[in-house]
Amino acid sequence: MIVVAERIPVPRSVEDDYSQEQARARREFAEGMTGASLTNVGSYSFDPATVAGNIESFIGVAQVPIGLAGPLTIDGEHAKGDFYVPLATTEGTLVASYNRGMRVLSESGGVKVTILRESMQRAPVFLFDDARGARDFGLWLEENFLLAKQAAESTTSVGRLIEIQQFPAGPNMYTRFNFTTGDAAGQNMTGKATFVACEAIKSAYPGGLRYLLSGSMDTDKKHSNVNSLLTRGRRVVAEATLKRDVLAERLGVQPEQMAAARPIHLLGSIMSGGAYQGAHAANGLAALFIATGQDAANVAESHAGYSYAHPTEEGDYYWSTTLPALIVGTYGGGTGLATQRECLELLGCYGQGGANKFAEICAATVLAGDVSLAAAVLAGDWVSSHDRLGRNRP
Repeated sequence: MIVVAERIPVPRSVEDDYSQEQARARREFAEGMTGASLTNVGSYSFDPATVAGNIESFIGVAQVPIGLAGPLTIDGEHAKGDFYVPLATTEGTLVASYNRGMRVLSESGGVKVTILRESMQRAPVFLFDDARGARDFGLWLEENFLLAKQAAESTTSVGRLIEIQQFPAGPNMYTRFNFTTGDAAGQNMTGKATFVACEAIKSAYPGGLRYLLSGSMDTDKKHSNVNSLLTRGRRVVAEATLKRDVLAERLGVQPEQMAAARPIHLLGSIMSGGAYQGAHAANGLAALFIATGQDAANVAESHAGYSYAHPTEEGDYYWSTTLPALIVGTYGGGTGLATQRECLELLGCYGQGGANKFAEICAATVLAGDVSLAAAVLAGDWVSSHDRLGRNRP
């Protein structure tokens, strides 16, 4: 017979759960239950009241070291000039590598960055008895888009429903409700707006209908081909022409070497089914996301992308990276917390009007990391740099 032990819940306070005293009580509870010491977890600089809405059962902080890379010269439509980029990581060599790539890009004239599209989704599925029912509903939905738009936008001051894509399959109509979301990442915003829109559609559709708020075609926090093709968050391109002399002096490689290695790496990426054809978008994005209060799980989608490069007629090397599902925000979520806000302010991106600028900085940072790592593999200093900078062992 299995004996089930009595469940001992984590302490909570109905009156004031976000206080120094309540956080201390939970730490003491955890220490008593496990024998662990939470002295460093309990060392932080902000008022616990400021994290209400960001976390539950607060006990303290995970302190991730933040390094500074740059300057990175960016010629964007929103980000212009030189930027010093905060990167939160525990991986030795990461900041040094990105800093090296930023220097190469800046000395080659900088990075041009372009945002091509913005679109955050919720993807409800409408359920019918047969395919004809789904088809007829699709036609009706096209004719009544304004009804859905007005209902959705009644829930938000900044979100805008721009289109509803249809993907019928069997007796069901899968959809993607596409929104612009201002300076917020927008998952919660679009979830509420889509729910209200679906309820309005349900009430207006002759005979009523059934639906699920998510049919999983938004693939929230999961990589997918549909998001890579159709965009989720922002679709951003960062491109630069790397000067031959800069590559040789700073990285010890020539454009011809990089061009020869490119199809080899591309084939390996295709064979492995990788979501990104460059070197490592996730590394820089994760470090930048943690530093600036982004939802770290969005790296799962944001790191996907396409790398394109070729030698130029002048003997230099053109390189671009396209991030089709870059999900970032500078307003709401964790962006207003103490250290996260400071890092966004360091970039000049905090608050309303900052999201496009931040997206451009993210894409330029990814390109810097790709350039540095690709060159390190070719020049033979990939392993040696980790041995020199990346060891932290007793």
